[in-house]
Amino acid sequence: MACKKEIPQEKIDLKLLNWLNDTSLFSQDHGMQRLPLYISQNLKHSLRDYQFSAIHNLDAVEKLDKKDDSYNQLMFYMATGSGKTDIMAAIILYMYQAHNYQCFLFTTSTTAVVNKTIDNLTNIASPKYLYQDPLVINGQRVSIKVVSEFPISLEKNTIYLKFSGIHQLSNDINSPRENGITEESLKKHKLVILADEAHHFNVGTRSKKEDITNRSWEALLDKIRGLNPDNQQLEFTATIDLHNPDIYHKYQNKIIAQYDLSKFINDGYSKRVYRLQANNSDEDKMLNAVLLSQYRKRIAQNMGIPDFKPVILFKSNTIKVSKDVNERFLTMIDNLTAESLQNFVQSQNRSTRSEALSLAYKYWLNQNFGETVAELKRDFQEFTTINANDSGKKDILDNGSVAQKLNTLESPTNPIRSVFAVAKLSEGWDVLNLYDIVRIGEKNIKPNDTNAEAQLIGRGARYNPFIYKGKKSYTRRFDDRKPEIQLLERLYYHTINNPQYLENLRKSLDAINLPVNEDTKYKIYTANVKSSFKRTDAYKHGNVYYNKVEVVPAEHYNSILKYGFDPETTEPIDMISTTTERKFDTGADKDNRSLFPIVNAAVFSNPADKALIRTAISFNPFFRFESLKQQCPTITSVREFLTSDSWLGHAVVRVRVANEHQLTPYERLTAVERYLLRVQNALVNNFQRSKGTNQFEKVAVNEVVRDYEKRVGDNFNDPKTAKIGPYEMKGRDWYAYDYAIVDQLEMHFINRIGAEIPNFRKKYDQIYLLRIDERNTDFKLHDFGESVYRYEGYMPDFIMYLKNENYVYQIYMEPKGTAFVEKDRWKEELLERIDPKNIIILEDNDDVKLFGVKFYVEDKGKQDLHYMFPELREKGLLTDN
Repeated sequence: MACKKEIPQEKIDLKLLNWLNDTSLFSQDHGMQRLPLYISQNLKHSLRDYQFSAIHNLDAVEKLDKKDDSYNQLMFYMATGSGKTDIMAAIILYMYQAHNYQCFLFTTSTTAVVNKTIDNLTNIASPKYLYQDPLVINGQRVSIKVVSEFPISLEKNTIYLKFSGIHQLSNDINSPRENGITEESLKKHKLVILADEAHHFNVGTRSKKEDITNRSWEALLDKIRGLNPDNQQLEFTATIDLHNPDIYHKYQNKIIAQYDLSKFINDGYSKRVYRLQANNSDEDKMLNAVLLSQYRKRIAQNMGIPDFKPVILFKSNTIKVSKDVNERFLTMIDNLTAESLQNFVQSQNRSTRSEALSLAYKYWLNQNFGETVAELKRDFQEFTTINANDSGKKDILDNGSVAQKLNTLESPTNPIRSVFAVAKLSEGWDVLNLYDIVRIGEKNIKPNDTNAEAQLIGRGARYNPFIYKGKKSYTRRFDDRKPEIQLLERLYYHTINNPQYLENLRKSLDAINLPVNEDTKYKIYTANVKSSFKRTDAYKHGNVYYNKVEVVPAEHYNSILKYGFDPETTEPIDMISTTTERKFDTGADKDNRSLFPIVNAAVFSNPADKALIRTAISFNPFFRFESLKQQCPTITSVREFLTSDSWLGHAVVRVRVANEHQLTPYERLTAVERYLLRVQNALVNNFQRSKGTNQFEKVAVNEVVRDYEKRVGDNFNDPKTAKIGPYEMKGRDWYAYDYAIVDQLEMHFINRIGAEIPNFRKKYDQIYLLRIDERNTDFKLHDFGESVYRYEGYMPDFIMYLKNENYVYQIYMEPKGTAFVEKDRWKEELLERIDPKNIIILEDNDDVKLFGVKFYVEDKGKQDLHYMFPELREKGLLTDN
């Protein structure tokens, strides 16, 4: 039988996509110009440009004047990891709101992908849930209901989702059963079919058996789509062979979005992928991967990146080999000694050509090999290893226990560092912290093997959005940094040295455009200083004041409280995501974590918990006396640190858990470890800091009061989020800016000040309210006095600038929401200490009087609950009416 002739690459012409990508469309009426609020305000993630482009193109096709059946099947050809499910979530909202679709059928060939998507689109308890809660469109709450069959009568403000693997869907349609979907039931309502991993449903060139199966799936979806003239089928895939003539002719006018892996990687949305080739034995490759992985972890720790846990995947061809390699790996780690590891690193360092391994070897040669071996044995043991091999045809991700571990690898509570597998991880596996894939074994190398591995590398290339300097990024940020730092954003594929395998791998990577070598929308509001204020003496010659700081001496740190950490009242550790098994109840199940119970995981003064605490302490080398002493110079022993009332003697590890959940011993240990990390962060971050003094120095008003911009998130439907917006200040000559960019509480405060202006005028010639934006200035106050427990700088939101013929008065003021009053009580106490009798103004300026007052607080319509305005009158700063 003659082989099918491939289409030369230059002849591939995706006409519909080319038309849609015509930039002139964006200036015409063929597609949305910006993402509608009903989408942007209801998605947790802001869509990236290429994701918005996909929605734009769908909208353009839906608005075609002569849209017919040829456009009721469309494809989104998007790279693995590019956020197809985010696009899908946006499409559901778009089709519901813009085109009145309420029924959506999600199907794919892999049960694991079905389960993952159910989590993403319906499980509000999941950290990967993609919608805001509640979901609100045009002021109406919209419910999402998961159904086994679509109801006869559709409720208003309701989206119905049915999830089904293609096998089950075929059984339901071909062998109808009670309470299942049928052709008749599907005819009643117009339907959007969401077909994921759609390459399984394409006409292809697979084996005869597979081709028959896939043709039947394709025919099934064609049948369902044809049951109602308004039905639409939207397909998603990262893999489509457009050089196959059958597939090309079918999809050349159906693909409406294309974003391949090479563009995805080059745009910075993924890790960079590097191939690391070695002639080493399997054991040497495995140990090299461990050393490189642990080196990454050390780099992250040194950079202050929390919870960075790089994972290694050891990939074999057969289950037997994989299980054998798993056992050899554990034996190798168990037999590791300081001497053997030192010899290995020295030997490898002399011969390696790998830049990454050279960096790792250089680092480890300067470390204590005894401590390194102990660390490796703790991080790479049976407890931190998972064998994910399937026993037959069933997808390994269908195994509940295995799936839970594999799909939560990023979680700080998940201990897994190494995964052993053969196959079946190329689809449905969302892992972000995979940094090394190690190819084991050189036998039975086939093109199909490397095709699957190329897909696996594509999935592993997903970017890990770790927190650095308090910020999380979804794009690479270290491309211009040192190579060792770039390791945190690189995936290494450790290949075998087999020429035929390498050639097959190269072809497989080229086929999916995966280069191997070797992203939020904001509203921006502007506040400009009024021209009228710029003409005033206060702006030209006036000053505002902040206090000087001094370094805190080591002897000051004689208790944990001095590090700004209260062991008895610190926030409970949130372990709901690891302890919950909540059922989804659309519309009624809000993720209000304050309703979940808080239990004690450990009490430091309880003798029964001492073994647990000692175990947690032993896992963290920071709490060895030599290390701890550097941050706590006044302690005499670790025992004192753990038992003294001045330190952790009264510490209680509190945990927020799911309802009726009993903490397991491992969960208790995890909670204590996380608590100790909080302690560690407090000790490291607050030692030898600067504290404030009672000496205040000046800075010019015109250096602090400057034009500024405020970026405000486009999501305003969360009732817990303050609604920030611009309020015009025209006609209020006492306000320094043309607009007040504030939330509602702050605006109420400004209005209350405005109501008191006539009374201020009885006492002062010049009256100005200055808005202080901390991002616009380094002007800050610091806590001062005998007992300072907080060291961070802080500047109240407003300064009232008042002047009469004798004095300049400045009053530090801040509106505060009730939810933050307790947390920020130290700030209010700092404000209360600012009084002429407590402070010294440098330069012997007796014409300036500085005051701080209590917070302005509102709650449920009641104003000024802390009596800020009565305090102003009590201090003689404001006259009575």
